[in-house]
Amino acid sequence: MAGWQQDGVPVQLHPGDLGWNWSLGEDELAAALRVWRRGGQIVAMGMVDDDTGLIRLAIAPSVVDDDALAARLLADLSDPGQGVLSAGAGTVEARFGTAFRELLPRSGWVADEAWTPLCRDPAAPVQDRGLRVEVIDTHNVQERVLQDRVAVQRAMFPNSTFTLERWQTMAAASPYRRARCLVGYDHDGAAVAAVTVWSAGPARPGLREPLGVHRDHRGHGYGPAITVAAAHALREMGSSSATVCTPSSNVGGVATYVSAGFQQLPDVTDFRRP
Repeated sequence: MAGWQQDGVPVQLHPGDLGWNWSLGEDELAAALRVWRRGGQIVAMGMVDDDTGLIRLAIAPSVVDDDALAARLLADLSDPGQGVLSAGAGTVEARFGTAFRELLPRSGWVADEAWTPLCRDPAAPVQDRGLRVEVIDTHNVQERVLQDRVAVQRAMFPNSTFTLERWQTMAAASPYRRARCLVGYDHDGAAVAAVTVWSAGPARPGLREPLGVHRDHRGHGYGPAITVAAAHALREMGSSSATVCTPSSNVGGVATYVSAGFQQLPDVTDFRRP
């Protein structure tokens, strides 16, 4: 799936998405994955979120215009008996694959939430925004910084269940070999922002997921600062670009990325099963 990532198109399911969800445990991640093969080769992969009924897809570039694969995907997603999506309303995030995306609305699937893809050229200048950044990778784990990484994650999202044990599970998995966690500190030494960046390999788009600012330190420009730091880290890792996709309704989030040098691409929508 890493080899399927391409510049110039909305980001699809990325190795970083699997890496982050791996923190919940190998068995839980495996239970969420759906794989389509042709001639022994994987041509599409999905990851299901049972809480929302959403499946996030990645499709191999070699089959983006393949009508037969599009029809197979549609049949499997439309019929709960196939075991891909459970009964009731289901949603598919399919941002890549011309044949499949065109087939969905023709088959009665309804446009759902709109998303705004953004990308940043790694060669773009990196402005110093006054945030001291510490890095955690497979070769460099400082206990204090790791504790701050977990604490900031829990303060970024009100319902976060992230723990030190979850980080350790994530870091032991194969996707994290191409990943780093960054923790941003203010002038007083307080941990105020954090992000995890995921490479798909040299000359391929990298992903930052998740990213956020501690709830007690918002409104000081730390969001753009940690976003720029993430883009810089991906450039050091050889990524061709830094990519992200955020809900179009998140106007402030889109503005934060644009202010950090990201280029806004045309919106894309999810599709809801009729």
